[in-house]
Parts: sequence; structure tokens; C-alpha cells
Amino acid sequence: MSTPWLPLTESEQITDLARASHEQPILIFKHSTTCSISAAAKGKIERQWADSGLDLPIYYLDLLRFRPLSAQIAEQFSIRHESPQLLLIKDGACTFDASHMAIRLNDVKSAVNS
Repeated sequence: MSTPWLPLTESEQITDLARASHEQPILIFKHSTTCSISAAAKGKIERQWADSGLDLPIYYLDLLRFRPLSAQIAEQFSIRHESPQLLLIKDGACTFDASHMAIRLNDVKSAVNS
């Protein structure tokens, strides 16, 4: 099974997913399409997704095309912008974030279950 990426392209989606995160945790992956580290992190997520045991919506944000959304995410969830970055949104707040090569789905799974 490939990673079920959901495109994050609209400001309203951020509000909607924050609201939806009260029912189910949501992941956001912020990706720079010109960065090799970001490409490596994205590839790692895609390779590990099927075996991760995670059954969550995972949104994909193309930072170069939708830079204002990254700023909105940083402000709304009080986190520092990084790229690549994986965020766990739970109960309307960012409860876990990792960036660069620290992005590991096992860590996300632990955070989901905590």
C-alpha cells in the first residue's frame, strides 16, 4: 500500500483538519520539492507507511507552491517552521513534530498512542 497522501492546498483545510483532529489524529508532512533531505524523508515515509500500523489521514504540503500555508500552520499550532517536517495534530493542537532525518513513523506511532 502506498502512502495515502492528501494534498494540502487551501487555507480552509488547516482549520478543517484542526477541527477533525478532535475525532482522529491527523498528520501533516511539509515537503520542499527542491531539497534532497526533504526528498529522502518523504521516501522514508513512503517506504515505511505500509508497515507502520498508522491508519491516519496524512496531508502533503508542497512548500514551494503553498508557502503561505506553512506560515499559517506554524502560527496556528505554535510551532517553528522547518522543512521537511512531520506534524501530528491531535485535539486541535500539534502534539508531536519532527524534522529532517529525525522523522520516524515509529516515533509518530508512539505519540499517537500516548
